[in-house]
Amino acid sequence: GHREKPFPVSQQTWRTQSVRKEVRRGRRVKAELNEFLRRELAEDGYSGVEVRVTPQNTEIIILATRTQSVLGEKGRRIRELTSVVQKRFNFPEGTVELYAEKVASRGLCAIAQCESLRYKLIGGLAVRRACYGVLRFIMESGAKGCEVVVSGKLRGQRAKSMKFVDGLMIHSGEPTNDYVETAVRHVLLRQGVLGIKVKIMLPCDPNGKLGPKKPLPDHVSIMEPKKEPKKDATGLDYAEKAAADKAAALSAPA
Repeated sequence: GHREKPFPVSQQTWRTQSVRKEVRRGRRVKAELNEFLRRELAEDGYSGVEVRVTPQNTEIIILATRTQSVLGEKGRRIRELTSVVQKRFNFPEGTVELYAEKVASRGLCAIAQCESLRYKLIGGLAVRRACYGVLRFIMESGAKGCEVVVSGKLRGQRAKSMKFVDGLMIHSGEPTNDYVETAVRHVLLRQGVLGIKVKIMLPCDPNGKLGPKKPLPDHVSIMEPKKEPKKDATGLDYAEKAAADKAAALSAPA
């Protein structure tokens, strides 16, 4: 019978498809890596992961508040983590490197504060007291605003949520992507599971270390006006005129 020829696929299309596939794989690796490190390094103040891919190797930077315990004794723990990551994602031997980096300010890191609150609640601290402690620490670290929500069976059998807010918080628009950090964690207590949500609004930082470089779009800074010299009707500067008059008086014959 008559068979139709397959639709010709250009080289460009193949290349685009392979790039897309590679990007998807990269995102999948990062998501799984983040989940694994979050469980493994929860007690070490794990705050996120960065993956940098170079032609020779893959660099994985672990952000944490306690970098020393991430590294372990004589770097043993980081070597173990490197080995696990390499085997799980089928990286060739010696092409993956793990580094631990200290978070610039843990008070402005939503993940670190969420974990901190989680451990306070596991330790049996009263919800209200624990939340106010975290709220105060975040604001003292220079945040523009923050919000802590704890929901679940706080007291008795009925579930409810408690919200603690301080400072300024934006909820919509493009700047929320740059300015608002959010973290959600679950804590298993005797009476059931509590959900913890921490939102932090970062300050604007021209250096880009503690927060975004670009200011909020509705932020208006008013410049100081320049002091302009006063002029008379002839357009002469008063100070210049006084100096000219003085010079004329001195040069005039007595």
